[in-house]
Amino acid sequence: MSAFKEGDPTTLNRLYGRSQGKPLRAAQQELVDKLLPQISVPSEGPVTSEALFGFERPLHFEIGFGGGEHLAERADMLPDHGFIGAEPFVNGVAQALTHVRDRTLANVRIHHGDALEVLRRVPDGALTMLYLLHPDPWPKNKHAKRRMMNDGPVRMIADKLKPGGEFRFGTDHPVYLRHALMVMRRFADQFEWIVDGPRSWQNRPSGWPETRYEHKARTVYGHEVWYFRFRRTEG
Repeated sequence: MSAFKEGDPTTLNRLYGRSQGKPLRAAQQELVDKLLPQISVPSEGPVTSEALFGFERPLHFEIGFGGGEHLAERADMLPDHGFIGAEPFVNGVAQALTHVRDRTLANVRIHHGDALEVLRRVPDGALTMLYLLHPDPWPKNKHAKRRMMNDGPVRMIADKLKPGGEFRFGTDHPVYLRHALMVMRRFADQFEWIVDGPRSWQNRPSGWPETRYEHKARTVYGHEVWYFRFRRTEG
Protein backbone atom coordinates (compact mmCIF):
# COMPACT_ATOMS: atom_id res chain seq x y z
CA MET A 1 0.00 0.00 0.00
CA SER A 2 1.41 3.37 -0.93
CA ALA A 3 2.14 5.80 1.89
CA PHE A 4 0.62 8.50 -0.29
CA LYS A 5 -2.76 6.85 -0.71
CA GLU A 6 -5.63 9.24 -0.04
CA GLY A 7 -7.79 8.65 2.99
CA ASP A 8 -7.70 8.39 6.77
CA PRO A 9 -7.75 5.53 9.30
CA THR A 10 -11.37 4.69 8.42
CA THR A 11 -10.47 4.02 4.77
CA LEU A 12 -6.83 2.90 4.88
CA ASN A 13 -7.86 -0.32 6.66
CA ARG A 14 -4.38 -0.84 8.01
CA LEU A 15 -2.68 -0.46 11.37
CA TYR A 16 0.64 1.38 11.42
CA GLY A 17 3.30 1.26 14.11
CA ARG A 18 4.63 -1.46 16.37
CA SER A 19 2.53 -4.39 17.51
CA GLN A 20 5.08 -5.69 20.03
CA GLY A 21 8.18 -4.45 21.83
CA LYS A 22 10.18 -6.48 24.32
CA PRO A 23 9.19 -10.14 24.76
CA LEU A 24 6.51 -10.52 27.40
CA ARG A 25 7.49 -11.87 30.78
CA ALA A 26 5.99 -15.22 31.73
CA ALA A 27 3.42 -13.63 34.06
CA GLN A 28 2.37 -11.16 31.35
CA GLN A 29 2.05 -13.90 28.76
CA GLU A 30 -0.14 -15.87 31.15
CA LEU A 31 -2.48 -12.89 31.47
CA VAL A 32 -2.67 -12.56 27.69
CA ASP A 33 -3.33 -16.28 27.33
CA LYS A 34 -5.83 -16.69 30.16
CA LEU A 35 -7.36 -13.38 31.29
CA LEU A 36 -7.62 -11.62 27.93
CA PRO A 37 -9.97 -14.24 26.40
CA GLN A 38 -12.28 -13.83 29.40
CA ILE A 39 -12.65 -10.06 28.98
CA SER A 40 -12.14 -9.60 25.24
CA VAL A 41 -14.72 -7.77 23.17
CA PRO A 42 -16.59 -10.38 21.10
CA SER A 43 -15.34 -10.62 17.54
CA GLU A 44 -18.82 -10.30 16.02
CA GLY A 45 -22.13 -8.62 16.69
CA PRO A 46 -23.16 -5.26 18.11
CA VAL A 47 -20.96 -3.94 20.89
CA THR A 48 -23.41 -2.83 23.57
CA SER A 49 -23.33 -2.59 27.34
CA GLU A 50 -25.86 -5.41 27.51
CA ALA A 51 -23.73 -7.67 25.32
CA LEU A 52 -20.56 -6.91 27.26
CA PHE A 53 -21.81 -6.67 30.85
CA GLY A 54 -25.27 -8.23 30.86
CA PHE A 55 -27.28 -5.06 31.51
CA GLU A 56 -27.51 -1.45 30.41
CA ARG A 57 -24.96 0.95 31.88
CA PRO A 58 -23.09 4.06 30.68
CA LEU A 59 -20.46 2.98 28.16
CA HIS A 60 -16.97 4.47 27.73
CA PHE A 61 -14.46 3.78 24.94
CA GLU A 62 -10.71 4.45 24.93
CA ILE A 63 -8.84 4.40 21.62
CA GLY A 64 -5.24 3.30 22.12
CA PHE A 65 -4.97 2.96 25.88
CA GLY A 66 -1.18 2.58 26.00
CA GLY A 67 -0.34 0.88 29.29
CA GLY A 68 -3.93 1.06 30.55
CA GLU A 69 -3.33 3.45 33.47
CA HIS A 70 -6.07 5.87 32.45
CA LEU A 71 -8.48 3.10 31.51
CA ALA A 72 -8.03 1.33 34.84
CA GLU A 73 -8.24 4.50 36.92
CA ARG A 74 -11.44 5.65 35.22
CA ALA A 75 -12.99 2.19 35.56
CA ASP A 76 -12.08 2.20 39.26
CA MET A 77 -13.62 5.66 39.67
CA LEU A 78 -16.88 4.61 37.99
CA PRO A 79 -17.61 0.97 38.88
CA ASP A 80 -21.20 1.23 37.63
CA HIS A 81 -20.03 2.26 34.14
CA GLY A 82 -18.67 -0.04 31.45
CA PHE A 83 -15.30 0.54 29.77
CA ILE A 84 -13.96 -0.66 26.44
CA GLY A 85 -10.28 -0.25 25.67
CA ALA A 86 -8.64 -0.99 22.33
CA GLU A 87 -4.88 -1.23 21.82
CA PRO A 88 -2.81 -2.95 19.08
CA PHE A 89 0.44 -3.05 21.10
CA VAL A 90 0.51 -6.37 22.97
CA ASN A 91 2.89 -5.07 25.65
CA GLY A 92 0.35 -2.37 26.49
CA VAL A 93 -2.43 -4.94 26.56
CA ALA A 94 -0.42 -7.03 29.02
CA GLN A 95 0.10 -4.00 31.27
CA ALA A 96 -3.60 -3.17 31.16
CA LEU A 97 -4.46 -6.74 32.08
CA THR A 98 -2.20 -6.39 35.12
CA HIS A 99 -4.22 -3.35 36.23
CA VAL A 100 -7.49 -5.22 35.66
CA ARG A 101 -6.28 -8.16 37.73
CA ASP A 102 -4.74 -6.13 40.55
CA ARG A 103 -7.74 -3.81 40.90
CA THR A 104 -10.30 -6.60 40.30
CA LEU A 105 -12.04 -4.55 37.62
CA ALA A 106 -15.14 -6.35 36.42
CA ASN A 107 -16.28 -3.41 34.29
CA VAL A 108 -13.49 -3.47 31.66
CA ARG A 109 -13.44 -5.16 28.26
CA ILE A 110 -10.34 -5.13 26.06
CA HIS A 111 -9.77 -5.43 22.33
CA HIS A 112 -6.25 -6.29 21.21
CA GLY A 113 -6.25 -4.74 17.75
CA ASP A 114 -7.74 -1.92 15.72
CA ALA A 115 -10.07 0.30 17.76
CA LEU A 116 -12.09 1.26 14.69
CA GLU A 117 -13.05 -2.37 14.08
CA VAL A 118 -14.86 -2.35 17.41
CA LEU A 119 -16.09 1.23 17.27
CA ARG A 120 -17.88 0.52 13.98
CA ARG A 121 -19.97 -2.11 15.79
CA VAL A 122 -21.03 0.20 18.61
CA PRO A 123 -24.60 1.38 17.92
CA ASP A 124 -24.95 5.07 17.11
CA GLY A 125 -25.59 7.16 20.21
CA ALA A 126 -24.51 4.40 22.60
CA LEU A 127 -21.36 5.93 24.13
CA THR A 128 -21.26 8.24 27.14
CA MET A 129 -17.57 9.10 26.77
CA LEU A 130 -14.75 8.48 24.33
CA TYR A 131 -11.04 9.07 25.02
CA LEU A 132 -8.17 9.64 22.58
CA LEU A 133 -5.10 10.43 24.68
CA HIS A 134 -1.64 11.02 23.26
CA PRO A 135 -2.14 9.18 19.98
CA ASP A 136 0.80 8.68 17.63
CA PRO A 137 1.21 12.13 16.01
CA TRP A 138 2.62 10.93 12.68
CA PRO A 139 4.28 14.36 12.33
CA LYS A 140 5.33 14.10 8.67
CA ASN A 141 2.85 15.65 6.25
CA LYS A 142 2.82 12.54 4.05
CA HIS A 143 1.71 10.48 7.06
CA ALA A 144 -1.07 12.86 8.18
CA LYS A 145 -3.69 10.45 6.81
CA ARG A 146 -2.67 7.95 9.51
CA ARG A 147 -3.69 10.28 12.35
CA MET A 148 -6.72 9.25 14.32
CA MET A 149 -7.76 12.90 14.45
CA ASN A 150 -9.08 13.02 10.89
CA ASP A 151 -12.50 13.54 9.41
CA GLY A 152 -13.43 9.86 9.12
CA PRO A 153 -12.68 8.86 12.72
CA VAL A 154 -14.09 12.08 14.19
CA ARG A 155 -17.30 11.60 12.20
CA MET A 156 -17.55 8.08 13.60
CA ILE A 157 -16.91 9.34 17.12
CA ALA A 158 -19.70 11.88 16.68
CA ASP A 159 -22.05 9.14 15.49
CA LYS A 160 -21.30 6.83 18.41
CA LEU A 161 -21.59 9.42 21.21
CA LYS A 162 -25.00 10.16 22.65
CA PRO A 163 -26.13 13.81 22.76
CA GLY A 164 -24.36 15.34 25.74
CA GLY A 165 -21.66 12.66 25.59
CA GLU A 166 -18.05 13.75 25.90
CA PHE A 167 -14.99 13.33 23.68
CA ARG A 168 -11.66 13.87 25.45
CA PHE A 169 -8.49 14.44 23.47
CA GLY A 170 -4.97 15.03 24.78
CA THR A 171 -1.60 15.56 23.13
CA ASP A 172 1.86 16.96 23.77
CA HIS A 173 2.75 17.35 20.07
CA PRO A 174 2.28 20.87 18.60
CA VAL A 175 1.92 19.66 15.00
CA TYR A 176 -0.78 17.20 16.00
CA LEU A 177 -2.45 19.83 18.14
CA ARG A 178 -2.83 22.25 15.22
CA HIS A 179 -4.04 19.48 12.93
CA ALA A 180 -6.58 18.23 15.48
CA LEU A 181 -8.08 21.66 16.11
CA MET A 182 -8.34 22.25 12.37
CA VAL A 183 -10.28 18.99 12.05
CA MET A 184 -12.56 19.78 14.99
CA ARG A 185 -13.47 23.14 13.47
CA ARG A 186 -15.12 21.19 10.65
CA PHE A 187 -17.35 19.48 13.22
CA ALA A 188 -18.67 22.57 14.97
CA ASP A 189 -22.25 21.37 14.36
CA GLN A 190 -21.56 18.05 16.10
CA PHE A 191 -19.31 19.15 18.98
CA GLU A 192 -19.27 21.99 21.47
CA TRP A 193 -15.82 22.78 22.88
CA ILE A 194 -16.05 22.77 26.68
CA VAL A 195 -13.72 25.65 27.40
CA ASP A 196 -13.38 28.53 29.83
CA GLY A 197 -10.14 30.27 28.94
CA PRO A 198 -6.59 28.94 28.50
CA ARG A 199 -6.60 27.05 31.79
CA SER A 200 -9.16 24.70 30.27
CA TRP A 201 -6.61 23.24 27.89
CA GLN A 202 -3.40 23.92 29.82
CA ASN A 203 -4.34 22.02 33.00
CA ARG A 204 -5.53 18.45 33.30
CA PRO A 205 -9.22 18.54 34.30
CA SER A 206 -10.52 16.82 37.40
CA GLY A 207 -11.27 13.17 36.77
CA TRP A 208 -8.68 12.92 33.98
CA PRO A 209 -5.98 10.49 35.24
CA GLU A 210 -2.44 10.99 34.02
CA THR A 211 -1.06 8.45 31.55
CA ARG A 212 2.55 7.30 31.62
CA TYR A 213 3.06 8.84 28.18
CA GLU A 214 1.84 12.19 29.48
CA HIS A 215 4.07 11.94 32.55
CA LYS A 216 7.10 11.10 30.43
CA ALA A 217 6.37 13.91 27.96
CA ARG A 218 6.25 16.46 30.76
CA THR A 219 8.98 15.24 33.12
CA VAL A 220 11.52 13.69 30.74
CA TYR A 221 11.12 15.76 27.59
CA GLY A 222 9.77 18.97 29.12
CA HIS A 223 6.82 19.09 26.70
CA GLU A 224 3.74 21.16 27.27
CA VAL A 225 0.59 19.03 27.40
CA TRP A 226 -2.84 20.11 26.12
CA TYR A 227 -6.24 18.80 27.20
CA PHE A 228 -9.48 19.16 25.26
CA ARG A 229 -13.07 18.28 26.06
CA PHE A 230 -15.83 18.32 23.47
CA ARG A 231 -19.53 17.76 24.18
CA ARG A 232 -21.71 16.04 21.57
CA THR A 233 -24.49 18.38 20.58
CA GLU A 234 -28.09 17.53 19.77
CA GLY A 235 -27.53 18.25 16.08
